[in-house]
Amino acid sequence: MRPDRLLLSLLLVLPIVSGAQSAPSIPFEISGGFSYLSNSFNGVPGSRQPLTGWDGAVAFPGWHNLRFKIDVSGYNGMNQGGSQNSFFIVGGGQYEKTWGRERFFGEALAGEAGLNRDWGANGQRGDSASFATFVGGGLDTPIRRHFAIRFEGGFQHTNFALHESLSYPLPYRIPGLPSYFGRAAASLVWLPRVESRSQADSQEPTAARIPPESDIAYEGLNCFGHFHIFADSWWSYLRVGGVEYDRNSWGRFIGARMDYVAEILPVVILQQPSKTDEWGDPLSNGHTTVPGLGISPIGLRMTWRDGKNWKPFYVIKAGMIGFTQKALSVNGAYENMSLQQSIGIQLRLTDRWDFRAGIEHFHFSDGFVVPSNPGLDVMAYAGALVFHLKSRSPGN
Repeated sequence: MRPDRLLLSLLLVLPIVSGAQSAPSIPFEISGGFSYLSNSFNGVPGSRQPLTGWDGAVAFPGWHNLRFKIDVSGYNGMNQGGSQNSFFIVGGGQYEKTWGRERFFGEALAGEAGLNRDWGANGQRGDSASFATFVGGGLDTPIRRHFAIRFEGGFQHTNFALHESLSYPLPYRIPGLPSYFGRAAASLVWLPRVESRSQADSQEPTAARIPPESDIAYEGLNCFGHFHIFADSWWSYLRVGGVEYDRNSWGRFIGARMDYVAEILPVVILQQPSKTDEWGDPLSNGHTTVPGLGISPIGLRMTWRDGKNWKPFYVIKAGMIGFTQKALSVNGAYENMSLQQSIGIQLRLTDRWDFRAGIEHFHFSDGFVVPSNPGLDVMAYAGALVFHLKSRSPGN
């Protein structure tokens, strides 16, 4: 995996706070401020040094008090003669409840962390990318109608490792090298609109409260080439088939219908070199077939010209993909994070059926949950039959 590229990998989160009145209905929450990390990445016992930095986040409109959130942060400092310049981009779920004027929330986020290569003691080289998770929570206390002060904290996890040498960059971990960090932040939150759900519902006519439009897509994908965005492997090929669910959850933005997307891929076929080294480089000309299974619980579809005979679309999905053997390398992982992006055209066939065709980028890698992270980026053509689920009028 290229160290200067960051992969956003997202996980599904269960609600962890309950038993309070309904939270305000707010289209977006945008926050930014100061952040604190409890230790340096080379901070072994006896040489621990906290890092300071910044944090910014966007939480999308909620569904039953659960929001999709993207969080970006950075920390800088020096410890043991090694500079610490880190960058995190993570995403996941934020569940919130309101007591009085304060809004409390819990969050579980996952993604990737980037770090300068010479972060070890005295500038020793190490991994520059790692899978990262964050679990925590906090509260927002309002200061004006559209602004609040946010205090949050939790636990950050990474798995950065040092390299044996410049000529042989095999990762290894020394005793005491930290993986778990405490994280705290104080931010200013901008709330574009604050209005309780009960107030919004009381102002809407009964006829307007119709279940949102939703679709089921029966899809397939076949790769036809490779390119380098997150990974450097050229030698493997991917084919998948599955079912995608799309639900209009966020109204419209820049003229596009904004849909939540979830996907299950019961058919995943990976053709990879039959023999590789620890970095995924082929050691033979033969290939072996590895079956797998994928799931993407977090996604977004943007569709323009909704209701017309042809509709441009953009889809992004993130989740997990697993195989019956270690993928791409003998030192790789069975489970990998996946990220898909596609663009194309959806054509009307009948009132209930559409055909969708597009070009897709499919990436997966293990995010350095193990020392070897070869990764794969494929270009693919994708097609799907889309079935429109009819909405029932209230009372029917």
